[in-house]
Amino acid sequence: MSSVVSLAEISRAARPLNWLDSIIKGDCVAALNALPDNSVDVVFADPPYNLQLGGTLHRPDQSLVDAVDDDWDQFASFEAYDAFTRAWLLACRRVLKPTGTLWVIGSYHNIFRVGAILQDLHFWVLNDIIWRKTNPMPNFKGRRFQNAHETLIWATPNAKAKGYTFNYEAMKAANDDVQMRSDWLFPICSGSERLKGDDGKKVHPTQKPEALLARILMASTKPGDVVLDPFFGSGTTGAVAKRLGRHFVGIEREQDYIDAAAERIAAVEPLGKATLSVMTGKKAEPRVAFNTLIESGLIKPGTVLTDAKRRYSAIVRADGTLASGGEAGSIHRLGAKVQGLDACNGWTFWHFEDGSVLKPIDELRSVIRNDLAKLN
Repeated sequence: MSSVVSLAEISRAARPLNWLDSIIKGDCVAALNALPDNSVDVVFADPPYNLQLGGTLHRPDQSLVDAVDDDWDQFASFEAYDAFTRAWLLACRRVLKPTGTLWVIGSYHNIFRVGAILQDLHFWVLNDIIWRKTNPMPNFKGRRFQNAHETLIWATPNAKAKGYTFNYEAMKAANDDVQMRSDWLFPICSGSERLKGDDGKKVHPTQKPEALLARILMASTKPGDVVLDPFFGSGTTGAVAKRLGRHFVGIEREQDYIDAAAERIAAVEPLGKATLSVMTGKKAEPRVAFNTLIESGLIKPGTVLTDAKRRYSAIVRADGTLASGGEAGSIHRLGAKVQGLDACNGWTFWHFEDGSVLKPIDELRSVIRNDLAKLN
């Protein structure tokens, strides 16, 4: 169950863990400044859109549209909104790990300003994602196109950031073995998923669908990662994170939203460990040098390796190189040399004798990787 903590309970000097899986009540920048440096794997931010609504809006039948007119979405000017955006982005970058990433969602009212400030602060944009809504709100005045999408920006803290999580293989497999595209189709939050109060009205006007957050977390986090939402609202990020075996921390200043989010998250049942395993490809596996096979005793110096058709052979040397016909080099370079090619994957080209069967040395690398996985 998630807890609710105040800023007074969080001490940066002590750097406690009591902020994990909790909702911090308070201003987002002040709360972010109370969190430890480099402590968060992913930020998902759904900031105020600064909609600049002018007057009430009615449907053709004259019923009132429940638009976003809350105080938290009101700013005196674009300059005030930009200053607010710059402050929370800087605070988020401090708490992000060097390998962390940030997601921010917005509409045409604010996302271009947010994107420009991101780049001014030297964040590095990885993608912009279009969330196309299957059931968008109509344009009741008929004076412009129906606004049927929102934009997400996915970025790293700087251009040199490496090692961030992108579960490419899992996203591709989930998309019928075709690369996942940057246009996503989801309905807006409705039906039983939409939180409503005793009066039947929406608890939060911009509650995001859980399917959208699930896609984001499955794409850019691993089980056990820490996900921060500085504009927590009704707690969609926390609910999805808990179900998917991730830690969360939410920041929210409105008590009504906090109460609704805490109740919602408490009712979530996490998925089992086997269900949460993430499909990965070769690139995501730990690097294993050929010399590691020698050091571990899986291959001994003097062993003769051949290709699958026994056309070429090479001797394993103690330093982890191979020798053949007066030539020597790495498993990749010598494999290319004997074939007269520019490049070669030595792991799949060179084979060892296992009884009467030839097997690629890549199978021995898999033994090392399995041993490493058991240690994690």
